[in-house]
Order: sequence, then C-alpha cells, then structure tokens
Amino acid sequence: MPEQLEQLLWRIADTLRGKMGADDFRDYILGFIFYKYLSEKMEDHANKILKPDKLTYADLKKHKQRRLYLKEVKADALDALGYFLEPDELFSELAERGNAEGKEKFILDDLAKILNHIEQSTMGTESEEEFINLFEDLDLGSSKLGKSEDDKNKLIVRVLSQLNDVDFDLHNTENDVLGDAYEYLIGKFASGAGKKAGEFYTPQQVSTVLARTTRRFGQLIYVAKASNFFKLAQNAPSQQRSARCEG
Repeated sequence: MPEQLEQLLWRIADTLRGKMGADDFRDYILGFIFYKYLSEKMEDHANKILKPDKLTYADLKKHKQRRLYLKEVKADALDALGYFLEPDELFSELAERGNAEGKEKFILDDLAKILNHIEQSTMGTESEEEFINLFEDLDLGSSKLGKSEDDKNKLIVRVLSQLNDVDFDLHNTENDVLGDAYEYLIGKFASGAGKKAGEFYTPQQVSTVLARTTRRFGQLIYVAKASNFFKLAQNAPSQQRSARCEG
C-alpha cells in the first residue's frame, strides 16, 4: 500500500484516537471503512447495470423512472452482492451532506438509519445471517464521540470527509487496497495499544461479507476468531455467485 495512503489512514484514525481507547476507535474507523467499501461496490455494480441506458446510479436520485430502475438494481444487487443501498445512502453522498449548510449537515440519524438499512435489505436472502448486527459496534450515541449531539456529528462528519478521499481502486485486480488498509490499521492499533496484532481482529461477519463482495478480485480478508488472529488469504473459498453485469 502506498505510503501516502498509510499516512492518510492514520491521520483519519488520529481524529478519533484522542477521544477514546484503541479498542473503541478501531471499531469506528474499521466500521466506517467497511461502509465506504460496501457503498463503492454498490455504486460500481449499479453503474454497470444502468450503462446500457446511459445512466449512472447518481442519475436515479431525480429520475422520473427512479422506482422502476431501483427495483431492477436492487434485485440484481441482492443476488450478486448480497445487500443493497439506494443512491442517497451511499457513503460519498452522506459525507457530502455532512459538509453542507444548515440542518442537512446533521447526519447522525441518517447514518444510523443507513447502516440499519444495509442489514435490513438482506432480510429473506441468503446473506441475511451474515449481515445481522454487522454494525452493532458503531455506537453513534456514545459520549466518547462528544458531549453534545452537535459535537458528535462534527467528529463523524470529519472522519467521513477524510475517508471520502480514500480510493479503494476496486477496478484494479492486482491490488487489494481494502485488505491492505485493514492489515495496516490492525497493526497500528495493536502497536499503539501495546498488544500483538493477533489481539485485534475484524468481526467474523465482516470477514464473510468481504469474502462475498471481493472474491471477483481474487482476495479477501479472513479472520479466524478461534485462533484470534488477522491474515490476508488468497482465493475466497465461498462459491462465486453469477451476476448479469459481470465484466
């Protein structure tokens, strides 16, 4: 992973580090990174579906046939990715709203609803079990984020805005930027807390979802809770699903 990206990730982590212990800010930063990743996968997948109609996913926000297109995109996304996000629920959209003027910049409630909707979108599908309580460690009401709701919102907006500049380079099949980011941060969290890297790990659910959504790129993050360690594994073991918009 480029040194510039490492510095950016650690600078983002520093935004939270002074507010709470390593165990806590680890959960927030990795959770937000995962939300951003899911958003980018969703947008990329939707854009492929809409390309024949010369549309992008962002275009659907004000499109006259929004509902019709969203129905098609949702069905395909649930089959290919295992979850669904609407255009205005994407990470980039929320980060942008957080930097707007007036009431729109208060995004805590929206963020909580979006994270819950990601989980709810999988109800009744094969991926439902993998997404249950996926973001439960992201306590957006925690006093560790700030004394007032406004303070909490400002901190979260700052973190999301900085993360919005990170490019996971999803189209590059030679690199696994997300995996490198997780591995780098896990190592930094461990050393900063005076622990071994094995004492920090991503939740098994995140591991499973990453396996589903990254297998086309040949790599995944795999965490074994039993032995409590973090490693990057090659070739996802789960069976690849078919998608109409592959390639």
